[in-house]
Amino acid sequence: MRVAVIGAGVIGLSTAQSIYQQYHSIASPLTIEVYADRFTPLTTSDGAAGFWQPYLYDNGKIQETKWNKETFDYLLSCLSSPESVKMGVFLQSGYNLFTEPVPDPSFKDTVLGFRQLTERELQMFPGYNYGWFNTALMVEGKTYLPWLMDWLQKRGVKFYQRKIDSFKELAETGADLIINCTGVRSGELQPDLELKPGRGQIVKVDAPWLKHWILTHDRYTESYNSPYIIPGSRLVTVGGVFQVGNWSEQCNSTDHKKIWENACELEPSLKHARIVEDWAGLRPVRSKVRLERETIQCGPTAIEVIHNYGHGGFGLTIHRGCAQEAARLFGEIVEQKGKGPKARL
Repeated sequence: MRVAVIGAGVIGLSTAQSIYQQYHSIASPLTIEVYADRFTPLTTSDGAAGFWQPYLYDNGKIQETKWNKETFDYLLSCLSSPESVKMGVFLQSGYNLFTEPVPDPSFKDTVLGFRQLTERELQMFPGYNYGWFNTALMVEGKTYLPWLMDWLQKRGVKFYQRKIDSFKELAETGADLIINCTGVRSGELQPDLELKPGRGQIVKVDAPWLKHWILTHDRYTESYNSPYIIPGSRLVTVGGVFQVGNWSEQCNSTDHKKIWENACELEPSLKHARIVEDWAGLRPVRSKVRLERETIQCGPTAIEVIHNYGHGGFGLTIHRGCAQEAARLFGEIVEQKGKGPKARL
């Protein structure tokens, strides 16, 4: 069976991994090909800080909360392996800050050691009078994506750097099934009025004395529109902006100034940090993740497509759970096509 994955961000690569892990011995022979116009280090996943935290509240999208938890548990299990260093996965503790009391988040029971901040801790953050402390995970895209590519290449997965303009293009060249992981560009393959870019811009700095992440929240603005500071393995990521509908991937000085001034007010020691780079990218914003099967007619032939996109600003946070669900859908198709063991009984 020939599977074509479109997209080589964390969603595309991890979906290819899950399908291989679960089906390479069942849907044999299984050929997986990954097509993308951008590979690491040029994907949105590469620029992200790589901090595991979903939006604060799932608003009833319990499936997404489940996929987030599955990803956390998977990454946590990887920490017991020496591979975790090569994967860019490690624990990191820190603070979520608010200007007023708020309900506990949907991920409260997923992270480690969740608790409310004490008065003494809040004194470190003037202007904020409520917050939480917990330990979460980092999964740094700049390390994790090369690890995933290496993992897949060792198992015979082929990579092709080219822009795919239509599903028909792959159907005509013999693909049996297509996995659509094209993120914010999915609308170019199939119109999706719900999908919009959520532009982000960050500043990466050298500030090795910072050891805890700090995320601030403003109930009157979108997520990621108030200051955040996330220390990584080498550099500290400072943000942020969340501009829905803005397609620009260029950094601009107005956003840089706002991000930097707000972050330095939150953590004055940043004034001594060396600025290394600015980066801008587009989050694939949607009311909910699109993860489903669809049969698409391409001329005389029909082809099965599994869509896996619309993960907003939490692609690294949810990737493994979504990859496992996409692999489950793949299994359904294999069974129906009569290429799996159950179908032959």
